Amino acid sequence: MSAVSQIFKSTLGRKYLMAISGVVLVLFIIGHLAGNLQIFLGREAVNSYAAFLKSKPSLLWGARIGLLLMVGLHITVAVKLALENRAARPVRYEIPTAYRASYASRTMIWSGVIIAAFVIYHLLHFTAGLVLSDFYQLKDSLGRHDVYGMMVRGFQSPLVSGFYVLAMALLSLHLSHGVSSMFQSLGLKDRTYGPLIDRAALIFAWLVFLGYVSIPLAVLFGWVQFEG
Repeated sequence: MSAVSQIFKSTLGRKYLMAISGVVLVLFIIGHLAGNLQIFLGREAVNSYAAFLKSKPSLLWGARIGLLLMVGLHITVAVKLALENRAARPVRYEIPTAYRASYASRTMIWSGVIIAAFVIYHLLHFTAGLVLSDFYQLKDSLGRHDVYGMMVRGFQSPLVSGFYVLAMALLSLHLSHGVSSMFQSLGLKDRTYGPLIDRAALIFAWLVFLGYVSIPLAVLFGWVQFEG
């Protein structure tokens, strides 16, 4: 039996896998946000950044495949732990336990499933160009893929922007509990630092939400325009 399978079969091991995959995904969220926010620097900044990534296909696809593996691992472990928790408590409490568990913690599975659906849509839209494919064909004056134009044109649709904002709200809700749980699973959360970690996780979730939704809102309100 491999070490990975032994870890996966242990409840404690699965919590570690959940936390480690969560760390990787949080780092991606931060990096992806930093890249997306370059839209406020204009077309040249965004398209140069995109061209640089495309010039490193092994690095880009390695990161994509690794990310998908982390997402798959995170979801698989989360579902297994949730099923175990439900099996350990087959009869629901007669009195709601909202005072013991936050809304974010009680909806982690559902928010995670919806976020996964959004990630698939987002990849089809901005990576594969299968959604609004006409925008995917845009080129800038240097003949590069006009990622800036594609983002602006895409977010000019209130439906696309609304779906994006909703997904980011669910992602931030997920993070507000997930980041705190990550520290707990790694044994870094105790009575002394617990409240501070919870507060920091909430602040981080809000910063992620505001950062990501600033982009579609800026497009919808005309602060960021297509520029011909």
